[in-house]
Amino acid sequence: MLIHRFFFRQVDAASLAVFRMMFGALLLFEAVNYGAFLCLDCLYRDTELLFKYPGFAWVSVPPDPWLRLSYALLGVAAVGVMTGTFYRASIIICTLLFSWHFLFDQALYLNHFYMVILFCLILCFAPANRLWSVDAWRKPALRSETIPNWSRFWLGAQLEIILLYAGIVKINHDWLNLEPMRLWMTKRSQDEAAIFQFLTQDWGIAAASYGAIILHLVGAPLLLWRRTRLAVFCLYAFFHLTNAMVFDIGIFPFMTLAATLLLFDPDWPRQLIRWWLSRQEAGTRLRWHVLATPAASAPRGHTAASSRILSYVIVAGISLWLVMQTIVPLRHLAAPGNVAWNEDGHQFSWRMKLRSKQGSVRFIVVTDDGKRIIVKPSDHLNPRQVRTLSCIPDLIWQFAQFLDTRYRETEGQDVKVYAQASCSLNDRPPAHLVDNRIDLSAIPRDEPVSNWVLPLTTPLRQSWF
Repeated sequence: MLIHRFFFRQVDAASLAVFRMMFGALLLFEAVNYGAFLCLDCLYRDTELLFKYPGFAWVSVPPDPWLRLSYALLGVAAVGVMTGTFYRASIIICTLLFSWHFLFDQALYLNHFYMVILFCLILCFAPANRLWSVDAWRKPALRSETIPNWSRFWLGAQLEIILLYAGIVKINHDWLNLEPMRLWMTKRSQDEAAIFQFLTQDWGIAAASYGAIILHLVGAPLLLWRRTRLAVFCLYAFFHLTNAMVFDIGIFPFMTLAATLLLFDPDWPRQLIRWWLSRQEAGTRLRWHVLATPAASAPRGHTAASSRILSYVIVAGISLWLVMQTIVPLRHLAAPGNVAWNEDGHQFSWRMKLRSKQGSVRFIVVTDDGKRIIVKPSDHLNPRQVRTLSCIPDLIWQFAQFLDTRYRETEGQDVKVYAQASCSLNDRPPAHLVDNRIDLSAIPRDEPVSNWVLPLTTPLRQSWF
């Protein structure tokens, strides 16, 4: 069977080993950054409410010192992943802890956190410690110069899905009319270095906006073709490094570039080292032997029957994963309205750097005896949550539920909660976001947002078409 042969042919383990090291190093950076340098109290404790993803209301933030210790443990596990030390336990710990931290507060959602979790889950199954790892040194029976191709393919296919959707989602009215890129670059025009000043002009903004679409939709498939791979990778490197310098987007550019290297030949690290040694005129017979591309070897450790069953499970599992990863980003198509406005299907869909939102919201609590209480979110939430809340309907709904519970207890009677929210999307004039006649406390979470979020009718300030 062609698919079976493709999944289980043996390929060089070097590229997966290098990705494991890079991935572990980036996880270590995140753990140190959050655990040692960020104000965790500002993120998680200087608030009366942490917003929750559906089904995860039970996730809570531990008290100190356990929260900071969890980041320390994440850092230790990241070192284990990077060096391949007790790799399987290390990557499982990284997956659990990173996912746990991710679920603390929905208001802190970032696409690259979601990407980290997906890569962690894949690496829980991939044999990434067979080469250049402490595990392989401790247990020679584990060491192998080759791995089954499915482990590289799974990671590479996941990356291709991310890259393609990053281009597809940009084919929308606002992006094609240079928003919000024009807004961001206009605000930053005085701050950018001379090399990036072209991004503050309309022609430069247009080149960047349309170039990003072309790079993702054309470049991502060309990464699969050997003749164009290096040139496209260099373009991606320029694109991601420019983004890293212009925008504050964390480890996303570097993790994407690390994963992109998986699309090169499986033995690209050996090719690079051989090239370097030949340039240094330092290659010896021993070095050449160690760095030579290994011959394929048969999988080990299973009987024929168990291997056959396991292989079917692997093929079916990876296929189902990739189908789901293809479908989930499209779920907003089943909902009416502009996804950038109502956020219905925005998260987990690789809709990266697509919209700029600024707004304000206040809530009115009405008791059964007619008492009206005006509530400002800043009285209960931290500043970052307030900025995010004002333009995201699901967070507005969650805060309304919080007020409903709070004032039922303090007032000793039933209450109704209304929201007066105004939002500006991509530099449009502010418009009403939520129908302020609807009692949000009576709306279930699975109610379509189109039933209580007003449609976007305000046009862009500048539009070509």
